[in-house]
Amino acid sequence: AIGDRQYKLLKELTWIDEMFTLILMGPPGTGKTHLSVGLGTLAIENGYQVGFVSMGELLYILKSREYTSKSRTRYKRISTSDLIIIDDVMYMTVDEKEANLFFQFIYELYDKAAFILTSNKGPNEWGKFLGDTSLTTAILDRLLHRSEVITFGEDEDSLRMKYRKTIFDEVSAQS
Repeated sequence: AIGDRQYKLLKELTWIDEMFTLILMGPPGTGKTHLSVGLGTLAIENGYQVGFVSMGELLYILKSREYTSKSRTRYKRISTSDLIIIDDVMYMTVDEKEANLFFQFIYELYDKAAFILTSNKGPNEWGKFLGDTSLTTAILDRLLHRSEVITFGEDEDSLRMKYRKTIFDEVSAQS
């Protein structure tokens, strides 16, 4: 998915100061979230403020921040971060209100933060999940302005399946 040279460049973290968007794309279990958490941890160790949130959780926070103090606090923490990691972007279809809230979020933080987005769908497919073509274009215009798309291959096996643990060992399963 990613070569040693690219990995070394990412670890230098200069892309955070340049407010780049990293889009980590590929099938489930190929290491997208693992890499994003690793880079986020490295960023924290280097003095950056980092926010990590799943797309579903972000949409919940955006919808409920006017009503709950917990969501307001969480939103403030995420929106003041130098690096915002959004996991599982476009994992499921969002309604019109959620799509608009997501656009406002990206619009508000464009040029204020770097992003890492993990997704099992390519940006060219996001329109299907957001429903609104012009809104999708506006979101992608901002996210892709300074971006790197890193594809985790279709031919790679799921790491979760490769290192899967079972309760029963081979012997007891047969009895």
